[in-house]
Amino acid sequence: MRTETVTSAQNPKIKELIALQEKSRLRREKGLFVVEGRRELGHCIDAGFRVRTLFICREICNEYEIEALLGKAGAVSDRSNELNIIEIPAALYEKAAYRGGTEGVLAEVEYRDRSLESLELGENPLIAVLESVEKPGNLGAVLRSADAAGADAVIICDPLTDLYNPNLIRASIGAVFSRQVVTASSEDTIGWLKSHNIQILTAQLQDSDWYYDTDMRHGTAIVMGTESTGLSDIWRKAADAHIKIPMLGRLDSLNVSVSAAILLYEAVRQRKSL
Repeated sequence: MRTETVTSAQNPKIKELIALQEKSRLRREKGLFVVEGRRELGHCIDAGFRVRTLFICREICNEYEIEALLGKAGAVSDRSNELNIIEIPAALYEKAAYRGGTEGVLAEVEYRDRSLESLELGENPLIAVLESVEKPGNLGAVLRSADAAGADAVIICDPLTDLYNPNLIRASIGAVFSRQVVTASSEDTIGWLKSHNIQILTAQLQDSDWYYDTDMRHGTAIVMGTESTGLSDIWRKAADAHIKIPMLGRLDSLNVSVSAAILLYEAVRQRKSL
């Protein structure tokens, strides 16, 4: 491990850290993204992601927490990619951090390929599929529900935001790492699901059955779209069944994260009897 101290906001490493949080294009070009907070970073490292540089503010993060993170991060580094430790003062940390109250820890982490082919499935997989959901906060909330329900994977089709957007990582509280999360086109995802004999259930109001009357006890993908436009025709036509949630008020839609939680936990309820 290499350790240095940086105190100036004009330091190139600090400038890059801030730019990586703001620019998705730079994240792709560098193959790096930023994780804030001990809990989020812990999930990230546990999932096998490699930390390139760890920024630590000792005025905020206590010594025990620092040693624990260094041990975790160092365990997935190697001689060809030695872990860099940069210590920064509290004033500089506050400028570099994307949000407040993140416990004095920031890390630049290497991208890792996450494709349909990399997914490892159980006997009766439960998968959440999101089509063109744009808001990172919504995606993060769905990932938390998927983690809580023990879903095997989350597939984000035709994404309008990247998986390493700081708001998405924050909203997911690290679930973007604790679950298998991949991006793919809708066409490729449909083909992959069918090749693995996973039924496709699309959440939509039209021509649908109540979700609790639909069998989810075997391999199931629950597919949801945006609140404004719903799912595209490619998913409606590919579906094995259409399901809906009762809407008893005057509105005709729920936030996608709420819908995901309801539908995923219905699958959990049904599978308890297996």
